[in-house]
Amino acid sequence: MSFTPEEIANEGLKPEEYTEIVNRLGREPNKAELGMFGVMWSEHCCYKNSRPLLKQFPTTGERILVGPGENAGVVDLGDGLQLAFKIESHNHPSAIEPFQGAATGVGGILRDIFTMGARPIALLNSLRFGSLDDTRVRRLFNGVVSGISHYGNSVGVPTVGGEVYFDAAYSGNPLVNVMALGLMETSEIVKSGAAGIGNPVLYVGSTTGRDGMGGASFASAELTEESEKDRPAVQVGDPFLEKSLIEACLEAFKTGAVVAAQDMGAAGITCSTSEMAAKGGVGIELDLDLIPVRESGMIPYEYLLSESQERMLFVAHKGREQELIEIFHRWGLQAVVAGTVIAEPIVKILFKGEVAALVPAAALAENTPLYHHKLLSQPPEYARKAAEWTSEALPTCTLEGIEIKGSFHSWQDILITLLDTPNIASKRWIYRQYDHQVQNNTVLLPGGADAAVIRLRSHNKGVAATVDCNPRYIYIDPYEGAKAVVAEAARNLSCVGAEPIAVTDNLNFGSPENPIGYWQLSEACRGLAEACRELATPVTGGNVSLYNETLDANGTPQPIYPTPVVGMVGLIADLTHICGQGWQNEGDFIYLIGGDESLTLGCSEYLATIHGLVAGKPPQVNFDLERRVQKACREGISKGWIHSAHDSAEGGIAISLAESCIAGNLGAQVQLQSSTYRTDEVLFGEATGRILVSVSPAQASEWEAYLQTQLENNWQKIGVVISNSSLRVSTTDHRRTLIDASIKEMGNAFYNAVEHRLNT
Repeated sequence: MSFTPEEIANEGLKPEEYTEIVNRLGREPNKAELGMFGVMWSEHCCYKNSRPLLKQFPTTGERILVGPGENAGVVDLGDGLQLAFKIESHNHPSAIEPFQGAATGVGGILRDIFTMGARPIALLNSLRFGSLDDTRVRRLFNGVVSGISHYGNSVGVPTVGGEVYFDAAYSGNPLVNVMALGLMETSEIVKSGAAGIGNPVLYVGSTTGRDGMGGASFASAELTEESEKDRPAVQVGDPFLEKSLIEACLEAFKTGAVVAAQDMGAAGITCSTSEMAAKGGVGIELDLDLIPVRESGMIPYEYLLSESQERMLFVAHKGREQELIEIFHRWGLQAVVAGTVIAEPIVKILFKGEVAALVPAAALAENTPLYHHKLLSQPPEYARKAAEWTSEALPTCTLEGIEIKGSFHSWQDILITLLDTPNIASKRWIYRQYDHQVQNNTVLLPGGADAAVIRLRSHNKGVAATVDCNPRYIYIDPYEGAKAVVAEAARNLSCVGAEPIAVTDNLNFGSPENPIGYWQLSEACRGLAEACRELATPVTGGNVSLYNETLDANGTPQPIYPTPVVGMVGLIADLTHICGQGWQNEGDFIYLIGGDESLTLGCSEYLATIHGLVAGKPPQVNFDLERRVQKACREGISKGWIHSAHDSAEGGIAISLAESCIAGNLGAQVQLQSSTYRTDEVLFGEATGRILVSVSPAQASEWEAYLQTQLENNWQKIGVVISNSSLRVSTTDHRRTLIDASIKEMGNAFYNAVEHRLNT
């Protein structure tokens, strides 16, 4: 049968792609086959615009056991411990139906983890929204947080960390990225490639319905006012059923009867059959009449494109299928033999005794379209113009403060204003809704440290994890900004005493068909690849989410800020040597380790919030110094010298000092060097490679001797922790106090910023 251009476009396919489908099949596809190609050739599934760029990522290393290409990456933690981890997005579904969109994002990433044979032990999330002053944004925000907490809390996996940014660039298209970690429970890592001609193919888990139809194609298109009509493309999850599925799958894997397993996520049955077949170099025959359904009258197109949740596809050793079926039935789940592994490398779908679809597996899963876009010869005009900005364009600073558009702002007022900014302020309103202590392995709780720390039971080891991305840096300079993202993620791990070991990333961008969008994507990938090589943190996999744009009333795409989120994991060799960000003891000396060479107000939170400008260049990473600073921090923690450690990031050193005061409920008397910088640069300028630490006076001489050897002159002793409940900041060349803020005043601004905006 032939299809109209509109019917082809409705499947997310281009005219030339339809021509290629006809050529590959040697005939016109039927409706079911067209739908299969539509979802599998979507950007969400085949990365047709981004795959060439992903090839530059380092993906191997001494700890890497499974890299890109499987459901999740796996790294070796030593002592027989293996960690699976992955990050994925659920952006468009969350924009349309925030609760279920976010909830099923959690369910999907958990299935990626336990499909490998790992028990999920932790969740993190990276979220982006527009301004909380917007009623619609508040609705989306509430819905997403509720969805994440509902699914994670119900399934019994702690949500231990994350990050949230608010900017008008995300008003129409929020981002919901979820990362999961799991410890391997099986003796062998479970892979997804089918094998063994004649082996039975089992469908297990929940029933199939019409929910989630065409979700992969939906996720690969711009959002418009018409997107509300695509609510059927948003799946509905059941966390209690998923909990049973976790236990049943892990029990089944331990029997040794499972040859291969694949989650039915994006593209459902189509994806699982074609990917398992293609990876194994075999074929799969599946009979839709045997699939358990929750709705009557379904046609092959609906079976194949449904993204109903909590479903899996197994290949079992022949003769052991009943053993597996009994396990799933005992857990109250569906389990049926629905197909067979065949020699011919095709996906053969049967329905009512006839062939409903017959497609080469590789054509769907591996030999997919690939697009190479021309890269701009120079940065686009907006980036060039932004790069011309310098701090000389700002009003003159005084020791008392700065006058902006006729209004005087003291440095203390600016500190409180920044602490009240949602991007900097505490996210406790969010994490209080998450059960972050279920399983009883969460060592450092949200809000108290730069990274989450999870105990590895029966060992004295721990795993640290973080998610990071400063989208403003990426927007202005995607290459330098992406390098800074990786460096900050590693720095956050080092601040809790963990050695960074591997990365999973989630590339959230606008349309790659737009020259500026592709430039942002390409340059960011180049920066990520370089930074991961420099910091020895290979990429084990991840997710690409493109077309994050909203069409305005004139039909003009409004893209998000480019947001390549980095999820990084680290190893803690000894859980007795970790630390958080809050001061611990009165009298401890405060040090700032790292250099000032990258210090700038460009792209800073201060510049955006106080001056309303997004301009300048982001701080640039000096990898040699970055490695040495992080090593010094980890060494100081492992030897017990360092009592607290906190990365100096958004808002600069003044914000880092305030956060350490608030977290530890202790004050600080600090003097900062300022001879070559403006006062606002000293206080609120941002830089890479700087960490704020506190050290006992009794250990200061040993610590300083080590610093001089490791960092030479790239460190400063800047103050002391005091019992007085205030933060007092002055500069070395001007003894006058610039800031004298009470912990109560800072804490009120910091803790209540999000709640205040939600209640207005």
